[in-house]
Amino acid sequence: MAKGMREIKRQIKSVQSTKQITKAMEMVAAAKLRKAQEKAEAARPYSEKLKEVVASIASSTQGIQHPMLESRPVKKTAYLIITSDRGLAGGYNANVLRQVNLTLKERHNSQDDYELFVIGRKGRDYFRRREIAMASTTTDLSDSPSFADIKSIAHEAVHGFELAEFDELYICYNRFVNALTQIPTMEKLLPMETPELTAADGPTASYEYEPSAEAVLEVLLPRYAETLIYGALLNGKASELGAKMTAMGNATKNASKLINDLSLTYNRARQAAITQEITEIVAGANAAQG
Repeated sequence: MAKGMREIKRQIKSVQSTKQITKAMEMVAAAKLRKAQEKAEAARPYSEKLKEVVASIASSTQGIQHPMLESRPVKKTAYLIITSDRGLAGGYNANVLRQVNLTLKERHNSQDDYELFVIGRKGRDYFRRREIAMASTTTDLSDSPSFADIKSIAHEAVHGFELAEFDELYICYNRFVNALTQIPTMEKLLPMETPELTAADGPTASYEYEPSAEAVLEVLLPRYAETLIYGALLNGKASELGAKMTAMGNATKNASKLINDLSLTYNRARQAAITQEITEIVAGANAAQG
């Protein structure tokens, strides 16, 4: 009995230590989540202004042509997939990777029909284990990534579409709703569709372009697409931190429940031990009197 009680006390101490760790990780994730949301908000005005200029050019210039605006027969599709470098984030990575895997099986008969660009160690390792080739990968991003961190893979994906190495580009990530909800999302990035480039209702600025609207669009369209990728990365990073905060919060609650259960078991065992000792004392006293 004593040995069993000592084991229960060791388990309680072990779970208490784990609870302290998960609580600390929850608080760290909450602090980082606020910063990630602020960074995503700060990047939005630049993206919106860039979209306004691109929309203005596309709507005011007749017969404008650019590879990123032209749909063509789909022979090969590319997917840019955003995952995390580390785990302990609940279903954050599993949800988006499950959706990508299902899409690949439904849409394609062979690996020759698609190309993968992967951000995050979890996604890289997932496809590596399944022996699925990747065109490019980027790992070891910070919790507050800059555009320079993903510029190379974003440029490679966008430029590959311009060169007709593939005919569609989708971006796959977890869209942030709140700390409890992240929605696996697959959005078509290229070719850009005309409705997405239509300027909003109301007064708009008038621009003069040098050397020409076409030359400006030639530069802005790839940059706009890369900006959308960066925006999705910031959104995905907020989702990752929200998922971590929720997962660590749930782990802390589970640890508290387990500590209560173990404490109850310990108290019952202790009570049984005391009762047994009293019974043995009474029995001994009765035997002595007899």
